[in-house]
Amino acid sequence: MSARFTRTITAAAEDIDELGHVNNAVWVRWIQDIAVAHWDAVAPAEHRETMVWVVTRHEIDYRGNVVAGETVTGETWVPEPPKGARFDRHVRFTGADGKVKVEAVTTWALLERATGRLMRVRPEVAAPFLP
Repeated sequence: MSARFTRTITAAAEDIDELGHVNNAVWVRWIQDIAVAHWDAVAPAEHRETMVWVVTRHEIDYRGNVVAGETVTGETWVPEPPKGARFDRHVRFTGADGKVKVEAVTTWALLERATGRLMRVRPEVAAPFLP
């Protein structure tokens, strides 16, 4: 099993759309927020200072609704080693009722901060995220 990272999020009034639940764009923001928090929590300072990740693809399954004031637990993990400059990150948000509200697989690419160029994910960069 991969190294997993979790974070609790409570839906605020501004996260809610005209249907009365968390807007799809907010889920995308939360997916990015938990991925960045995972990087910030485990990557060495030298990696955070010289490298940055960008999303190249999101695949999201919406399985349930969340309303204002409701809390979800976000969990993210990287199940497989990177391929070149890219890797897939899995994300799941579960409600207090234990039901999965949103699941996603997102593809991220590693860039060198100074140049903005793609860079191969070296084993020491990937290691904190893998089993």
